[in-house]
Amino acid sequence: MSIINLKGKVAVVTGASQGLGEALAKRLDEEGCKVAVCDINYDGAKSVASSLKEGMALAVDVTKFDQLQAAAKQVIDKWGQVDILISNAAIVKSGDIYSLSPEAFALVTNINLNGYFNTVKAFAPYMLERKSGSIIQINSKSGKKGSYKNGAYASSKFGGVGLTQSLALEFAEHGVRVNCICPGNLLNSPLWVNSLFKQYAANQGITEEQVREKYINQVPMKRSCEYKDIEDVMVFLASDYASYMTGQSINVTGGQQM
Repeated sequence: MSIINLKGKVAVVTGASQGLGEALAKRLDEEGCKVAVCDINYDGAKSVASSLKEGMALAVDVTKFDQLQAAAKQVIDKWGQVDILISNAAIVKSGDIYSLSPEAFALVTNINLNGYFNTVKAFAPYMLERKSGSIIQINSKSGKKGSYKNGAYASSKFGGVGLTQSLALEFAEHGVRVNCICPGNLLNSPLWVNSLFKQYAANQGITEEQVREKYINQVPMKRSCEYKDIEDVMVFLASDYASYMTGQSINVTGGQQM
């Protein structure tokens, strides 16, 4: 039983129809939050929301500000407030300077960085009005250091750290905190198992098994980052226990990034 009390808080999670976003939404539900599950995959969002004690599903493309505005209004109309905003929606398109197209670079930036900005712009006014709230971007260790043949993703995540710090300064005197979580590699997640191992094996000229071994060997604790590792830090940052923390980018990397 958690000593942190989030019971009755209203939480919004983007990119929450599967994977890490789904895990974060379910953990917030376990902590007693009402949870708005936002995703471009509306069927997936509905499935996750239906598994929660008090959830709602919203069809949201984070690159479309008008959709986020509409989603924010629906949350306010239903629950009257927003206490916790988790900006999680993101994609990865890897490749070196020769193979990565300008269109792929722009798509990654549009979702990962512009989408974060759009999400905060839509929901933050309701938090600022109440002078209360915690905004958390799910960033990456790639927001702290360059990523080999993965420049689009790293660039978008570096931008997220800068935006987080800037928003934290802007909101600090208005009771709204803004922080990042920077996870390590989620090697057991569907994203890695179904996509990234294949992408990285292809662009690095090694096998998928060698990709896994390479990334495990980079971690001093010699294990993959897991959803729970991120969930625990999210719950802390969302709570009053982190009331004096804003503008931070917290590494959850098993020592890989310090």
